[in-house]
Amino acid sequence: MKPSLIKSAKPQAHRSSCPLACALDIIGDRWTLLLIRDLASGSTRFKDFVASPERIPTNILSDRLERLIQEQMIVQVPISEGSKRLAYQLTSKGKALLPVMGAIQEWGVKWVSGTIHGAG
Repeated sequence: MKPSLIKSAKPQAHRSSCPLACALDIIGDRWTLLLIRDLASGSTRFKDFVASPERIPTNILSDRLERLIQEQMIVQVPISEGSKRLAYQLTSKGKALLPVMGAIQEWGVKWVSGTIHGAG
């Protein structure tokens, strides 16, 4: 079954034309990249994200998932053919962040004491 968006993406007004500022408007909060990390690691369900070691509050989790859907970075798909239960999946736009996240992780390993490569 082909993934579909729950809501049509609504263009957001940008506060500037700076690509870094615009990107941070989408991914620059405390939780968004961790959700994308979890999706890339195989988590697909709301309960999986809640079980993450960072303990995202459920109200914030719901908000971030909705934002990622609106930004076309994730989609909701049926868990299996004919199922009404839904899971989340990265789109190509969401997957395009993975190399950037890898670079941030490497920076963290090098410059943030106490971090471990492969943790999280």
